[in-house]
Amino acid sequence: MRTPQQERSRATRARLLEATVECLAERGWAGTTTTVVAERAGVSRGAQLHHYPTKAALVTAAVTHLAERRAAELRAEAQALPAGSGRRLDHVVEMLAAAFTGPLFAAALELWVAARTDPELRSALVPLEARLGREMYRLTVELLGADEHRPGVREAVQLTLDLLRGLGVANLLSDDSARREALLASWKDHLRTVLDAQ
Repeated sequence: MRTPQQERSRATRARLLEATVECLAERGWAGTTTTVVAERAGVSRGAQLHHYPTKAALVTAAVTHLAERRAAELRAEAQALPAGSGRRLDHVVEMLAAAFTGPLFAAALELWVAARTDPELRSALVPLEARLGREMYRLTVELLGADEHRPGVREAVQLTLDLLRGLGVANLLSDDSARREALLASWKDHLRTVLDAQ
């Protein structure tokens, strides 16, 4: 059972992590400072430093926290999906597409760009992104009910994620929804063909 102190610490960390992602999505990497995050979270600078002593530690923890939360949300949404394989596939791809156009994706993209020239951030982010990438792949296989041991299925699942990531990047600068919907409709047909071959 958690003590009141543990509960307060947990709540403080959660506020800091939420505030970090909001700042990254709204202000970008350069505009996200630990001072701004602490103010937005409503915690003292000392409390922020106690839990996350560096900016890199704070932002990687925030991305981890929200990626895990989003994966849990996707699993919960998947429970309500129709059992029929065709409609289920459509809904799964649309749910994943939404994940690649939301604030978490925008925040993660800010980190990827910043990590290119920031060695400390890069060393923290590369293993995290590798782990999150594997987890997203596993989640996609699970949600689609795909047998990844069949020929072409692994590639189709990975291509789905890569396509959605690319479409998410394209959507950052302008509303790309019409083109995205057309491409996704075509890709769903291809993916359905690959998975139905099982």
